[in-house]
Amino acid sequence: MPQEKFPDHLQDKIFEIRSDSNDSASKIISYFPFSESEKHEIISILNDSSFDRFHSIFTDSVTEDEWNRTKDQIKKKFKDELFDIDKI
Repeated sequence: MPQEKFPDHLQDKIFEIRSDSNDSASKIISYFPFSESEKHEIISILNDSSFDRFHSIFTDSVTEDEWNRTKDQIKKKFKDELFDIDKI
């Protein structure tokens, strides 16, 4: 796991951070696509102006209000469905 610590408002939107052998972020997977300003903030924290390996589970864009209103349900549903895959 990379050493970088993201602020709570970003960490909350991140599903997974994959790292390379140097313990640097190699891929950041979010629930929904990050906004351009969020991407810039992450790039700044990573101190890697060439980082462009952002991926998201869902392709829909959501507003900050929508995310804040539904994030707990989305995370729970995704987690529950992910565990149900093991039962199939």
